[in-house]
Amino acid sequence: MMKSLKSRIALPLLLAALVPALQGCFPVVAGGVTAGVLMATDRRSSGTYVEDEGIEVKAASRLSEQLKDKLHVNVTSYNRKVLLTGEAVSEEAKAQAEQIVAAVPNVAGVTNDLQVAGISSLSARSNDAYITSKVKARFIDAQRFSANHVKVVTEASVVYLLGMVTEREAKAAIEVARTTAGVRKVVNVLEIISDAQAKDLDLRQQQDPKQSTSPRAGG
Repeated sequence: MMKSLKSRIALPLLLAALVPALQGCFPVVAGGVTAGVLMATDRRSSGTYVEDEGIEVKAASRLSEQLKDKLHVNVTSYNRKVLLTGEAVSEEAKAQAEQIVAAVPNVAGVTNDLQVAGISSLSARSNDAYITSKVKARFIDAQRFSANHVKVVTEASVVYLLGMVTEREAKAAIEVARTTAGVRKVVNVLEIISDAQAKDLDLRQQQDPKQSTSPRAGG
């Protein structure tokens, strides 16, 4: 019975881990299934989760409109803190990107790791997606923490880790990511919470996966 339960949990988590590599194959089906799985196991409230999604869309849209071809950027928001990765054509464009994103409503902070360099190739981006899927799969295989408590972003073979985790979980995630083949460097953008906070958040999520839809909940 326990083995069957683990299998049912592991399969959707593995699908979530592989989505970056599969997005071009079936985005609608995979995206719909995975979004539900991720929200149901995320330590953020559903309101904060949705708000982060909105921040990413708004920030990406504003960057595209105002900076156009001056950069290739990936916008990742977690608990209203935004990570910018990718390439900018100049230091000025990099600084402008940070200012634009910081002005998006509800953004609590910006980590600007844009590199002043030429725009990355499609093959490089595909390799980054592959590395992300490998790191997530190894999180699941290691069984040292919930893989969906740590968000993985890869840019130029550099892995960024985001999430609300305990000190123990953070150390485990960094170690697994660091020892994954193809990873050049690991950047820790994790938000550390206490064991008591983690237990409380996990318990509330189990009792009511959808929680409050208030934008400030769980923040």
